[in-house]
Amino acid sequence: MTTSPPEAPPTPEVVAALKRYRVGAWVVGVGLLVLVLIGMPLKYLAGDGTVVAIVGPVHGFLYMGYLLLTADLAYRDRWPVGRAVLVALAGTIPFVSFVAERRITRPLRDAA
Repeated sequence: MTTSPPEAPPTPEVVAALKRYRVGAWVVGVGLLVLVLIGMPLKYLAGDGTVVAIVGPVHGFLYMGYLLLTADLAYRDRWPVGRAVLVALAGTIPFVSFVAERRITRPLRDAA
């Protein structure tokens, strides 16, 4: 029976990228929730598109940053391309960015 060698702890660069990614994932997730749970009902039920007009572009800008943070973490931790794409897409579905953040960062948090 063979056993795989234990994984090395993440490098300081990976840990720093992980922290940046976690903050970005939460910011994008909260922005998307505000847009979907507050802005969209106000726009379509109350006829007031102010929140969507403000939060929509801000969320789009923040999502671009989230993509960069995801790419940075994926590069530093040497993720497969498919994993990086799935994590990047997680920022487009409400609540999923929170789930992805926990799932993706768990092995790194445990090792750190």
